This record gives sequence, structure tokens and C-alpha cells, in this order.
Amino acid sequence: MALKERVGTVVSDKMDKTVVVAVENRFPHPIYQKTVSRTTRYKAHDAENNCRVGDRVRITETRPLSSSKRWAVSEVLGHSIQAEEVAK
Repeated sequence: MALKERVGTVVSDKMDKTVVVAVENRFPHPIYQKTVSRTTRYKAHDAENNCRVGDRVRITETRPLSSSKRWAVSEVLGHSIQAEEVAK
């Protein structure tokens, strides 16, 4: 069984070892064929606390880590410009 993976943007990093990742799903409307985007927010485990708001991350499905956390950050694909300026 393959693990599910999603790519999204970190929208909150206020919690300890947890980030909220927004994943945007684009699909054509079944009747009107206009592109519709639906956003789903996942809570993901970030053990080293190295994700910042705006970062592009890949998350992987994992065992339940808390009542609402079932995903873990597998890699940071890109840091946001704002996060790099704050780190300096």
C-alpha cells in the first residue's frame, strides 16, 4: 500500500512541532467546466520546527499522532522569501 502524499503551503506555524498546511485541489466543475479550486487544511508533524509560514512542503500520511494530526512533513521544497528575511 502506497502512502498518500500532498504538496502544499504552510499557513500556520504557531504550534509546537505542528504546522498547518493548505493543499489546493483544482478540478473542472462537473457541469460548467470552469476551473474550481478547493483548499483543504491538514495539521502535519514538524519535529524540528523548521517550517515557516509560506514555505512549500511535501507531507506524507502517517499514523495518528494526535486527535487531529495524521500527516508529517517529509521535506521542505522551498522557503518563502519572508521566512528567509526573518531568519537573517
